[in-house]
Order: sequence, then C-alpha cells, then structure tokens
Amino acid sequence: MPDTLHLGLDHFDVQIRSALAQALGLEKDSLKLERPRDEKMGEFAFPCFRFAKEKKTNPAELAKKLAGELSVEFVAPSAAGPFLNFRVEPAALAKRVASDVSKPNYGCGNLEGKVVVEYSSPNIAKPMHVGHLRTTVIGAALSRLANRAGHEVVRINHLGDWGSQFGKLVAAWNRWGSEEKLSVEPIDHLLELYVRYHKEEENDESLPAAAKVAFQELESGENNKTRVIWKRFTEYSLREFNHIFDRLGSTFDFVRGESWYEDQLDPLIDWLESTGVLEESDGATIVDLKDHGIKTPCLVKTAHGTTLYATRDLAAAKSRWEEFQFERALYVVGAEQNLHFQQFTTVLKKAGCEWASRIEHISFGLIRLQEGKLSTREGRILSLTEVLDRAVELAAEIIEEKNPELDHKEAVSEQVGVGAIIFHDLKHQRNKDVVFNWGEVLSFEGDTGPYLQYSHARCCAILRKADRPAPSIDSIDLGLLSDSPELFVALGRYPQALREAWEKREPMILAQHLLKIASAGNAFYHEKRVLGESEELESARLCAIDLLRKTLGDGLGILGVPTPEEM
Repeated sequence: MPDTLHLGLDHFDVQIRSALAQALGLEKDSLKLERPRDEKMGEFAFPCFRFAKEKKTNPAELAKKLAGELSVEFVAPSAAGPFLNFRVEPAALAKRVASDVSKPNYGCGNLEGKVVVEYSSPNIAKPMHVGHLRTTVIGAALSRLANRAGHEVVRINHLGDWGSQFGKLVAAWNRWGSEEKLSVEPIDHLLELYVRYHKEEENDESLPAAAKVAFQELESGENNKTRVIWKRFTEYSLREFNHIFDRLGSTFDFVRGESWYEDQLDPLIDWLESTGVLEESDGATIVDLKDHGIKTPCLVKTAHGTTLYATRDLAAAKSRWEEFQFERALYVVGAEQNLHFQQFTTVLKKAGCEWASRIEHISFGLIRLQEGKLSTREGRILSLTEVLDRAVELAAEIIEEKNPELDHKEAVSEQVGVGAIIFHDLKHQRNKDVVFNWGEVLSFEGDTGPYLQYSHARCCAILRKADRPAPSIDSIDLGLLSDSPELFVALGRYPQALREAWEKREPMILAQHLLKIASAGNAFYHEKRVLGESEELESARLCAIDLLRKTLGDGLGILGVPTPEEM
C-alpha cells in the first residue's frame, strides 16, 4: 500500500478504521470511511447499514452504540442517524498535517513497476490543433501522477508518420507542391495540399491511384524519391511540434513514430501466423474476433500488401512489452478509437499474450468548435499555436492593467496564458466532450488556472514582505494554528487527491482539490492577519502560508501549470 495512507488526514483514517475493525471484529482493510455530506459534522463518516444487518440491529442504533464505545486518540465520534461521524481535534489536526506537509515525500507512494504512457502522438505534415491539446496535457499529467505514486515512467510520443495518408500527401505534393511555400510556411502549405487532395480526389481517379503507388513506394524499404519527400515533411513537422511541447512543458523519453516499427511488421505477421489467429478474407489478412464479442475483424494487411494502423500498433505493443516488461501501458487516445483498442488488445489476448490485460486505453472526449467537430480534411482547424498565443496576449493585457510595474511581464504572461489553457482542460472530466469557446477557456475569474497561480504568487508575496526565511515546523507552536481547521483539512487531503487521481486515471480530481486548497488558503490569509502579530503567532502563520505555497506549487507542477512568484 502507498505510504500516503499514513500522511495528512490518512493518518487519522487508519487510526479510525483500526478502532472500528476491533469493535466490529473485522479486518481494517475491509472498512472504508467516507466524507460527511455536511463537513460541519466532521472529517470522516462511517455508514452503518451493512454492518447493522450483520449485527441484527438497525443502523442508527449501531452508530449510537459505536459512538459510545470507540476510543481514538484526538478524534471525537458522534452518531447522526445511521452514520457515525468523526471530528479530529483542531490542534492535533494542525500539528499532524503541518508536520507531514513539510516532509519532502508528502503525497508520494511506494508503488513499483514501469508504466509506459503513450500520449500526444500528432500526425506528421499537419499542424497541431486544439484537438491535440487533451492527449498532450492529460498524458503529461498522468505521467507525473504515476511517477508520484512510485512508478518508473516511460513517456512515448508515437508520431503518426506512416500510413496511406502519406501516399495522399505525396501525390498532392507531386501535383501541386511549391518549394517556395514550403520554405516559408511548411506546415501551412502541407495542410493546404492535404485539404486540396480530399476536395479533388472524388472527381479525379488518377489521384487515389497515385496515392496508392506512393504509399507502396514508402513501404518498399527503398531510399526512393517518395521516402526522401516523406523525411523532409517529418523534419519540418518535428521542428514545430517541439516548440509547442516546450511551451506546454511536455517531455518524452522516446519519440518513436509508427515508422520506427517498420522492420518489425513482417516478423509480427509471421508471429501472428504462428499463433494460428490469422485468416484470409478477400485477399486481405485479418483476425476474426467474433468469438470475443467483436463483430468487426481486425485487418492487419490489405489485399494490396500494405500494413495498417492496427498492424503498427500491434508491433509497437509487442516491442514495448519485450523492452520494458511494463506493469501498465497507458494509451492516451480519444474515445473515437474505442473499437480500435478493443480490437488490437483482443488480438494480443487471442495470440496468447497474458500481458495484454495490462494495456489501458485512457480515452477522452473531443474538443469541438462551436460549429462542429474539428476536421483536418475539411480545413476547419484551430491551431494549438494560435490558441496559446491568444491566451498569452490576453494574459499580457490583464497584467498590464493590474500590475504595469511587474518585472518580466513577457515571461509571466506566457506562464499565465499557457497555464490557463492547461488547467481549463484538466479541470474537466476527461471522458466528456469540451466545446471550445474563447470566453470560457480564457476567463481569468472563477475556477481557473490564473486563480490558482495568483494564490501561489500571493503566498510568495507575503513571504517576501516578511523579509525573513519561512519558519521551520520545529521552531513554532503549531497549536496556534488550531483556529484554521478548513485549511489543514484541505492540505491534509492532498495525498488522497493524488492517489485517487492516479488510481482513476483522472487529473480532474487533483485539479478540483487544488481549487479547494486555494479557496481555504485565500480565506486564511484574508481572515487572519499574518504579518504584524506577535512574533510567535506571526511565525506560525508564516509557516502555514509556506505550506500552502508548497502544496499549491507541487500540485500545479504535477498538472503542468507554471507557478510564477509574482503576477
């Protein structure tokens, strides 16, 4: 079990469950505490319904009986109907949480094993649009959450640099390409060619034929003209992608496009043949999945002898297992690909790969423009660079209005603008669609990234104004902080938020908890005078401000949101 079970409020959770287990004659790990619907009732609640039935009594009577019998240090039990509530003594709460938050391992777990996370994975020769935002920021956040839980993390950017679409693009380049435009705005010109191809292919039979020949040449393994063109397109794209990744704070251990597995495709098909799962259908090679409840077969080779996305994903999964022996392999890919992941993982299971059950499709909803779904074919695209630039412009306008004397305004505008975009995405449940709207995305009021950044910067400002190092836990009277239980409850639940966000693969849980911490923190420094009190009380409250700063900075860092010290 992760060490986080014994840090913050988890410490009291363990103590309470141990006492309950002894009273009920059960195992501690079989019991689970909840949060009271009304937090004024305490920090923990225990529903007695199931246990009352076993004891042949009613839930309210059992709650009342346990409230009179239980003895937990620094915790007061009380019955409220069928629920048994627990309130932690405020001074003990402040002392325990403050002491734990100050530890370098606060919120860390001790899980083991490698976790491979594939995310971002944009297509070569196309600009990264706002639709790529979700996979990039969700994947990066999950990678950091896995690392915080104790796992060794392998981050992979699986570029879309192979497939029939490149045959189409090469055909379009050969027909309409301009070296002049490519040298000035390479990605815009390639997008222009791709859109034009799809507009004209229906009325020009020679275009699909040329695209098919080009893709066959690409897959031939020969260093021909088509492959030279493809390499140029790849280099131009990577240059733009890396600039965006730098702005989003996303890093990768490996950038391996589909082409990286080119020499593994024939061995993969030979291996699948040896397991007896392959069949021929109208000249194509397939794996029939009806016996596993999937009506659509998995196509691994076309009748023309070319491979498909599924073929390359199968090769990539097998390669990753052999290289990393992963505990989990996460694929952060949109929900539109649900069938694909059902097919390719079922093929692996059918072929006898026990490790296929360790693969998880981390699906997410789409980002949509107000007029409909994003589509590169139709040319309706909002580039990610445009989104980030616009957010930074708006942040700069606000900073100029509110704090024109701020140093390094350009750098802070970048941090605030980009942070607003990242947090706006991660505060939403990942499986729900998000309609992209400038007004909502770039709002700097309410539950936003800039609000959290400002809360962090406010803490930094108070500490600077104190003009002395933040006092250490050992040097203050923590009992003086017993009048701020809301702050320490919020800080004390931080390890649980980290744990749940990782277990449920849901960064939103952490994002929403940081908003609760910031709200409690803002109430603390607005209601309690930090500076100008007695030296003893000032030291205690400065320590609380430093713990708030530390926790906000840590959580925002895990989400990938920058934390300026001044705003």
